[in-house]
Amino acid sequence: MSVGAEILLPSRSPHVPASSSPDVPPLVAGDCLTQREFLRRYESMPHVRKAELIGGIVYMPSPVSIEHGETDLPIAGWLTVYVAQTPGCKGGTNTTWLMLQDAPQPDDHLRILPECGGQSRVEGKYGHGAPELLAEIALSSSSYDLNQKLDLYRSAGVLEYIIVLLAEREVRWLRRVAGTYQPLPADDRGIVRSVSFPGLWLDTIALLRGDVAQMLTALNLGLQSPEHAEFVQFLARRRGELRTGEADRA
Repeated sequence: MSVGAEILLPSRSPHVPASSSPDVPPLVAGDCLTQREFLRRYESMPHVRKAELIGGIVYMPSPVSIEHGETDLPIAGWLTVYVAQTPGCKGGTNTTWLMLQDAPQPDDHLRILPECGGQSRVEGKYGHGAPELLAEIALSSSSYDLNQKLDLYRSAGVLEYIIVLLAEREVRWLRRVAGTYQPLPADDRGIVRSVSFPGLWLDTIALLRGDVAQMLTALNLGLQSPEHAEFVQFLARRRGELRTGEADRA
């Protein structure tokens, strides 16, 4: 979530949210912290709903706009439908990820389960590593979602990154190729097709005009494609291979 997400200068005014523990300092936007210290302070402030550590700096975005929320919901629903039809994948929203030395909280994620060969894992309460796909809703291209967070996601190995730019009315879908992000092009109907998740098709025009029904129509076409069927079979085979390997080592 990046609406109004500029770094605020550190402040020790009475308006700084207090920690629930007198022995733990509060999170303050702009502070430079280690991942461990960031989590210690964040976990002591259950009333704070959104805080991130990006490049070692604390970000605490301002309240979310109605436009942001009503754009995020269709994306979350779109990913939910894909997960329901693709065993071996999971998705989520507003989850803190321990990624390199930082702790971002992306709007939405989609990942392949580790037992099917995925590159991320869950330890305790948090995700670790880089999910294969992340999505963010950003106010504009000057947001940290297209700058500091993009650099973090690329370095950590996030394979695909979707950014919805509210001010520009634009959807950018980036794919990691040889360590850099390159745009995935839309076809003449405005549909972008994932490479990492075959069958995950997004009608970007429908998303920008809020036409959820049309978004799901495009997705259903992707779910009926031969490449999606092959991907589901691949995930099932991979799960079996990894189980066999674990049994052999045991």
